[in-house]
Amino acid sequence: MELLENREALLVKIHEQMHEKRYLHTLGVAETAKQLAIQYGADPKKAELAGLLHDYCKCWESSRMKELLLQHDHPEDLLDADKSLWHSFAGAIAVQEEVGVTDEEILDAIRYHTSGRPQMTLLEKVVCLADYIEPNRTFPGVDELRKGAETELESTLQQAFGGTIKSLVKRNQRVYPLTILAYNDLIQK
Repeated sequence: MELLENREALLVKIHEQMHEKRYLHTLGVAETAKQLAIQYGADPKKAELAGLLHDYCKCWESSRMKELLLQHDHPEDLLDADKSLWHSFAGAIAVQEEVGVTDEEILDAIRYHTSGRPQMTLLEKVVCLADYIEPNRTFPGVDELRKGAETELESTLQQAFGGTIKSLVKRNQRVYPLTILAYNDLIQK
């Protein structure tokens, strides 16, 4: 991965996009994604790069993300969904335009790291789960997910999606359809 060869410059560019806590989370996701990739047979360099870039525009103003999404193809229902989902789809566009990432597998891992989708690739699963369990996360149940990730990628990711769905329902918030489809797809396997 060419971008990882100039890691320091890449890290500076990423850090410029976010506050310190988000940056530390990003570093945790990159390292966790790399470890999961090694463990489960995905490309560790792609996993690390996707992990570093997964929240590239998470701290942007929603108006900036919306503008980027409107300029490019995006799921029709995305702008009606919770704005917290926008950053993953906008991020895939932004890292392509601003960082020069062209690898579709990496872009999809960024694009679907929040919502998931049916028939996720191994890299998508690794990055998505890494985002849930990286060392800086402190939500109830995260230790059980970390333990599960040691031996089972798919069922642990299914549990993570289940927890997200349950949390959203409990707070009377909409569940994005791709997340339900991702959960159902993992259950069927």
